[in-house]
Amino acid sequence: MEQQVDGQHGGVWDACANSAVRRAARRLGQLYDDAIEGSGLRATQFSLLAQIRLLGAPALQPLASALAMDLSALGHSLKPLLRDGLVTIEPDDRDRRVRRVSLTPAGARRLEDVERAWRAAQQRFEALVGADDAAALQRILSKVASPEFAAAFRAPAPAEDAPSE
Repeated sequence: MEQQVDGQHGGVWDACANSAVRRAARRLGQLYDDAIEGSGLRATQFSLLAQIRLLGAPALQPLASALAMDLSALGHSLKPLLRDGLVTIEPDDRDRRVRRVSLTPAGARRLEDVERAWRAAQQRFEALVGADDAAALQRILSKVASPEFAAAFRAPAPAEDAPSE
């Protein structure tokens, strides 16, 4: 079988943004998982820990929003991190209805330990894709993942954007 390096496979699904992004996400997830193998984390867990550190003990809803996840999916993703003692979930000091997630000292250490391998994977990605394309991809994906994009996508399309019959 001939190796495809340009991503062109033919067919209607190649024009589907959703299909292409999901296919790329699965592939990158596998590659980043391989890069941090032996750490006890998957790439998705590393990203979750990094986002918790970035936001500094966020409430669950803002964390879910930052990750473009619903609360149910976030809860599922947090379970192994809670089990392994890498994060805690505690009520907010001012509003006991709000629950905040924090890195434990063990979680912070694990995140630091994995960062070198993650950086190497990121540099390899940028070397293969090219720095300009990697930056452009990051800008586009950040736009698509934003709440503003989701709201605009769900809104009724103006007549001039509607597909012609």
